[in-house]
Amino acid sequence: MRKILTTTLSALLLCTANPAIAAQESRELVELPEMMQKHMLSNMRDHLAAINKILSHMGNKQLDKAAEVAESRLGMSSLESHGASHMAEFMPPEMRKLGTRMHRAASRFALKAQEGRTVPAYRALSDITASCVACHASYRIR
Repeated sequence: MRKILTTTLSALLLCTANPAIAAQESRELVELPEMMQKHMLSNMRDHLAAINKILSHMGNKQLDKAAEVAESRLGMSSLESHGASHMAEFMPPEMRKLGTRMHRAASRFALKAQEGRTVPAYRALSDITASCVACHASYRIR
């Protein structure tokens, strides 16, 4: 697993560091005011940290704690704390849909994790990350 992760990260760094590959960028550029860009990037870093915390709790068989993190930091309950309403107006409609899909998936994950069954919870967790992957594959910000 570690070798796969290292190889994937190396490939990602190579692609982003190589100007020829960067010139082929096909993701839609979403231009944001500087303050909004910083805010969005901060939110995304927190989303990633939350997913890491969720995985840690799941690995320790603490599905109730994973559910709490998911709902409070990623789920529909987190929208106000992330300032989602003022960010949405700057996003293309499909980008907003992907964001909403991610937040809804996090709330569904929280419900599955509260049931205490690990495999269904992991399946639900993959719906969260699938939304992240789809958004990052389609959009970039500046």
